[in-house]
Amino acid sequence: MSSLREQLMRYTPAALALSLLAAVTASVSISAPPVPLDPRAAILVADGRKALASGDANAAIDDYEAALAFQPGHVAILLNLAEATRKQGMQGKALRYYREVLEVEPGNIYALSGEGMALAEKGAVERARRNLARLEQVCGANCVPARELAAAIQQGPTPQMVSAEAVQAKPTVTTN
Repeated sequence: MSSLREQLMRYTPAALALSLLAAVTASVSISAPPVPLDPRAAILVADGRKALASGDANAAIDDYEAALAFQPGHVAILLNLAEATRKQGMQGKALRYYREVLEVEPGNIYALSGEGMALAEKGAVERARRNLARLEQVCGANCVPARELAAAIQQGPTPQMVSAEAVQAKPTVTTN
């Protein structure tokens, strides 16, 4: 009995040290620095941001898609593209881009927030609240993306526009 206790006391510090080393090594590989933008892609992203700031979402989307041709799958380009498509009212397409980012970086606070906002705009408020809870775990309730998502949830779904063709009156024929 004492030999078991003695072995436990002897090897526990070494086991703890090894597990700490493994945890630190694993976290270093997860928090790798972001890949820098290709200079051609950087110019297109800057042009896209200018276009989006001036209200031209179509031009911004074109610039971001062209930037993706130079650097496919780049997180920053995908986030910008998702934001532009969301502002254009294409939440479904924006969700696809946000999810693509979350596959590469599951803890990306901007992708979590953007996905939650797109969900809230579509009316999927419960799913948006789940994103908010996850976001608050990652960065806290007072970080800017969490506050923006909370405001989007509070605002509710974006009203859908109806085209004139969808509400055309149907003629009825009556006899006199």
